[in-house]
Amino acid sequence: MLSFRQAAIAGCLVAAWMTLVPASAVAQSAFTGVVRDTSGAVLPGVTIEASSDVLIEKTRSVITDENGGYRLVDLRPGTYAITFSLEGFSTVRREGVELPSDFTMTINTELRVGALEETLTVTGAAPTVDVQST
Repeated sequence: MLSFRQAAIAGCLVAAWMTLVPASAVAQSAFTGVVRDTSGAVLPGVTIEASSDVLIEKTRSVITDENGGYRLVDLRPGTYAITFSLEGFSTVRREGVELPSDFTMTINTELRVGALEETLTVTGAAPTVDVQST
C-alpha cells in the first residue's frame, strides 16, 4: 500500500508526464473519401498521395478499395497537397488543404477520363517495281 507521500509523488509524476507529451503524438488526423468517375461509378485502384512538410516521410499514399473508398490515417495536423491518379484518367491535385488536429476530413473526388494516346509507327521499304518486264 502506498503512503500519502508516495501517492502524491506518483500523481505529480503522472501530471508532469502528461504535460510533456507532445500534442501531435496524441492528436492524429485522417483523410477519407470515395473516388468516382464522371458517370458516378466508383474507381478502385486510384492512388492517393498526401504530401506535407509535417510528415517525417514527406508523402504518404494509399490505393482505393473495390468500393472506391480510401482512408489515410495517423496524419499530423498541417497543410497538405493531395493527388489522385489512375492510368487513363486525368490527375487531380488539391493543394493547401488544412488538416486540423484530431479530425477526419472527408474529401470525395471525381476523376475525368484523360486523353488516351496511342503511337503507331510504320516502317518499311518502298516496293521494287520492275519496269522492264510485264
